[in-house]
Amino acid sequence: MNLTADFSACSSGPEDTAAIARAIAAVLVPNDVLVLGGDLGAGKTTFTKALGAALGIEESITSPTFTLHQQYDGGRLMLHHLDVYRIDQIEEVVDLALPELFESGGAVVLEWGDTIAPALPADYVLVSFEFGDGDDDREISLTAIGQSWMKRVPALKKTLVGHLVDRQDA
Repeated sequence: MNLTADFSACSSGPEDTAAIARAIAAVLVPNDVLVLGGDLGAGKTTFTKALGAALGIEESITSPTFTLHQQYDGGRLMLHHLDVYRIDQIEEVVDLALPELFESGGAVVLEWGDTIAPALPADYVLVSFEFGDGDDDREISLTAIGQSWMKRVPALKKTLVGHLVDRQDA
């Protein structure tokens, strides 16, 4: 049984990126993990700010590049926002207590999380940001991995109507 699904959404600016984040927030459940990848400055933190706002978090969300982990309470789900860009070795992940965060009852967003793939749980969504042709254009690729996410892919695609990219190779 295939437990992955790949699809892409199109963004022509920060508001579109925020709309995509809101669509994903609508289907988040406790212990969900979103792994964000892509180029520096492509929209990962913009996405996370919109995701937090969609969850009802009123606190200002900032990039945790130097603190590694920020926790935000007060929304429908607690949000753990991590940036593992500066982690050089997979052993350093132990210091972040990721298994505990993955089971905290909140949602976990890992910027640059694709670099620590062996430490990821069985269910997560890889969200990759790529620059497009225009200055604000982005293609946001989503790969749902695991049984929990596979069950929610149809609902997620439904909320992303208008942003989905029709790829013949998908």
